[in-house]
Amino acid sequence: MIISTTNEVPDKEVSQILGIVRGNTVRSRNLGRDIGAGLKSIVGGEIKTYTEMISQSREEAINRMINQAIDMEADAIIGVKFMTSMVVQGSAEMLAYGTAVKLK
Repeated sequence: MIISTTNEVPDKEVSQILGIVRGNTVRSRNLGRDIGAGLKSIVGGEIKTYTEMISQSREEAINRMINQAIDMEADAIIGVKFMTSMVVQGSAEMLAYGTAVKLK
């Protein structure tokens, strides 16, 4: 499966637009991470536990988007974008979306 943030694939032509595909996940922080993050914010620097959590969320959202495209028998997903939003205090959604297409 070709995944691209661009609206075209080099050396390929879009023959059919199958529709929008998306994948999302909602993750919440945990108390242990929050305590560590609070201490880290005093001295500054990267909060690695949050970086890992966001990275895992992004991968899960991408995988779900790809699985939806596979179900549609797509060759590629173009115009891929990511979005995050807070669902409730302490929980955030990671959304990946794009356009599933057939290629020539």
